[in-house]
Amino acid sequence: MNIILSNSSGVPIYEQIEQQLKDMIIAGTLAEGEMLPSMRFLAKELRISLITTKRAYEELERDGFIETRVGIGCFVKPKNMDMVREQTMCQMEEHLNEAVSKADLCDVSLKELTDILTIIYEERHKK
Repeated sequence: MNIILSNSSGVPIYEQIEQQLKDMIIAGTLAEGEMLPSMRFLAKELRISLITTKRAYEELERDGFIETRVGIGCFVKPKNMDMVREQTMCQMEEHLNEAVSKADLCDVSLKELTDILTIIYEERHKK
C-alpha cells in the first residue's frame, strides 16, 4: 500500500491517511472485501503513532468505507455510490471555494472563472 505523508502540508496525518485510503477505495485500487493492513502494521510501516492510524480507520468506518470484524481486521465495504458521490461533491465544493477565494484576490470575474472551468472540463473530456 502506497501512502505518502507530508509533515508540512498542514493537514493532520490521520486525515492524509483517511483521504488516500478513500481515494484508493473509490478508484477500485482497494477492492470490495479486501482486508486493510492492521492498524499496528500500518503505523509501523508509516513510522507514526498507532493512535493516528486508529483515528484514520475510525473515520473511514464512520463514513461507511470500511468495516471492522472483531478479531479479524478491517475490510473495504461495498461501494455505496450515493455516498461516494456525496463525498466527492463535498470535496469539489471545498476546492471551488478555494478557487473563488483566489479569484477574489485578483479580481477575477465570475465569467472568467467559469471560462477557466469550462476550458479545463472540455480539455479533459475531449474525444
